[in-house]
Amino acid sequence: MTVPFRQPLPLLDNDVLRTFVAIAETGNFSTAAEAVLRTPSAVSMQIKKLEEQLRTTLFLRDARSVTLTQHGEMLLSYARRMLALSNEAVSRFVMPELSGVVRLGAPDDIAERLLPKVLKDFGERFPGIMVDVTVDMSLALRKRIEEQRLDLTLFNCATRPFPTSGEIIHTEKLVWAGVKCGTAHLRDPLPISVWEDGCVWRQDAITQLEKHKRNYRIAYASAHTMAQRAAVLSDLAIAPFPLSYVTSDMQILGPKEGLPELMTFDIRLLTSPQLSVPAKAVAQSIREAFGSMSAAAA
Repeated sequence: MTVPFRQPLPLLDNDVLRTFVAIAETGNFSTAAEAVLRTPSAVSMQIKKLEEQLRTTLFLRDARSVTLTQHGEMLLSYARRMLALSNEAVSRFVMPELSGVVRLGAPDDIAERLLPKVLKDFGERFPGIMVDVTVDMSLALRKRIEEQRLDLTLFNCATRPFPTSGEIIHTEKLVWAGVKCGTAHLRDPLPISVWEDGCVWRQDAITQLEKHKRNYRIAYASAHTMAQRAAVLSDLAIAPFPLSYVTSDMQILGPKEGLPELMTFDIRLLTSPQLSVPAKAVAQSIREAFGSMSAAAA
């Protein structure tokens, strides 16, 4: 029996797959081009070549965004696995010392809104390092460092008085947030949503309200940022939030609404005295991520 001649299957280029994943995750060719350090036209040519190789359409395009086709969704799973395996293989040879487990702590707000992207980017760069995250209050996290139960931790603290521990990696303004067109801030006593005792945001919010003799009641108390957001968006209360956490469905409230100004706070990084090489890599990655965020906000 003769076997019909077939050309070998084309090999997929990891650089092209990386571009494909970037477009799938951002939903935009231009944004993806910035992420992979290429021009939009070069990105378009890469995807055109990839679609020709696979003889299928990977994206549905419109004026505002792009979405994956069914074949695109299938390829996305393969692409992520192929890139992860490639990174793992290269790291075994190039960075064999960068492996192991690093214990990282973070308060709930950072763990929810900032840490996922930091850890995703880190995992792509250092696939041999596993990061175990503990989410807790800032005071409890600092205690875990003292007890050597964590390698490093992020924590929130007031800008003044200046604490002696930790390295400042980001500074942000705290503001009152309410749902857009809401009425919670008009009620008397003022319903507020705050975290548990020990939270610097809670402490400053209550201190300022009492200092300005504004009647208030704690209408919603939770240690979870998602619950705080739910209370605000339901117009059950207003809450002290970092400025970057205020989204388009919220409004910033201040002196015009009879509310006092709130503090500026620091996000600090605290490390154990003897950091392993993998833990140093995690710390540096966190510094770089927050540095980029601060530069973008400037």
